[in-house]
Amino acid sequence: MKEKINIGYIGLGRRGRGMLKACFSQMKDVNVKTICDVSEERIEMGKQLVLEKGGYTPASTTDYHVILADPEIDAVVIMTGWSGRIAIAKESMLAGKYTAIEVGCADTLDECFELVETYEKTGVPVMMLENCCYGRREMMLLNMIKQGLFGELVHCTGGYQHYLPDEDLFKNIDTEDPPHYRLPHYIKENRENYPTHELGPISKFLSINRGNRMVRLNSIATKSVALNEYSAQRFGADSKYATMEYAQGDIVNTIITCANGETILLTLDTTLPRSHYSRNISVRGTKGMSMEDRRVVYLHGITPEKTQDNEAEFFEKYDHPLHREYEAMGTRGGHGGMDWLVCRAFVESVKNGTDTPIDAYDTAAWLCIGCLSAESIRQNGAPVDIPDFTNGKWKDREPAVKGKYCLDEIFEDLSTPIF
Repeated sequence: MKEKINIGYIGLGRRGRGMLKACFSQMKDVNVKTICDVSEERIEMGKQLVLEKGGYTPASTTDYHVILADPEIDAVVIMTGWSGRIAIAKESMLAGKYTAIEVGCADTLDECFELVETYEKTGVPVMMLENCCYGRREMMLLNMIKQGLFGELVHCTGGYQHYLPDEDLFKNIDTEDPPHYRLPHYIKENRENYPTHELGPISKFLSINRGNRMVRLNSIATKSVALNEYSAQRFGADSKYATMEYAQGDIVNTIITCANGETILLTLDTTLPRSHYSRNISVRGTKGMSMEDRRVVYLHGITPEKTQDNEAEFFEKYDHPLHREYEAMGTRGGHGGMDWLVCRAFVESVKNGTDTPIDAYDTAAWLCIGCLSAESIRQNGAPVDIPDFTNGKWKDREPAVKGKYCLDEIFEDLSTPIF
């Protein structure tokens, strides 16, 4: 086991800087050895963040190959925009570096196959940093599911329901060149473009790639009108953003069918005004249900009917051991503390030389949903097969790596410190 690891950090946009500041730079067993971005300005911002939070100044480069060629670097964290991440990840794995990539989806199915082939060729782990797998609600539900409290699962829902025009798509549009990396995708693509916040936890609920798998999907998109109306009000009716044709439908619904007969409904809802952010996680089983937006857990024959807003009592009783410890110590990092936990999960895997709790097969299966949903939408919602990236191994996988951050089984591990 390594006591301290060296990481290379690629991509210093807003999300990249946020994770660097709140997580990696503050970890005493992590040395951010080298940071990388194409922008010298963002590099200087990254240096200041590490100096402020970690007390040291990392080396820097505008060429990520410098990081990959450094024999002292144990792991690479890739926080660049959606397109290009997978290509860098493959190079990183071929260089023998543990590799982490930020959430998103692949441009092509070939990229996903190539990622898995690289993993199987090199044996070097790759992990999507899907922080919502470590959300408190999601981990409580995982704990309850593993205890059989919902019975046999039948259906799950989830959504990325987040109004983005002000927050991301057009934020600082008059001063930033180029605009936020998401906007070009909304202009040219119509797909479920951000599936993993909901699909990641649900995959673990349903034992995807370990006794179950996703078989096919059907996606339907609405018309696209919201961004034109928003742009007309903000920039003027004759502005380029108001008159532009946006490919992305305002709402995309995707139904995924699993090998064991369950279904998953994913909803992308990011351009229409809405009152609140929601991941809309729900679980339906033969013995009960849970619904995020009503903050309700219902167990048939145990919970009074018509109950709402009773999550607190279930957190008290069924909080995941990791969060029970975490809440008692005081959470840190972004998004309610789950950013810190997903980063720690990656770091502990690197230190211990084990596979990651979100592995190459998980990463590829979640990444592929974007391009497959686009194909289904082009075919008016026709079913599209989801590949088996495990090549049949999902039926009888080797045991998951036991430990504090395992997402396939429940382990209580007080010996591994969170901070």
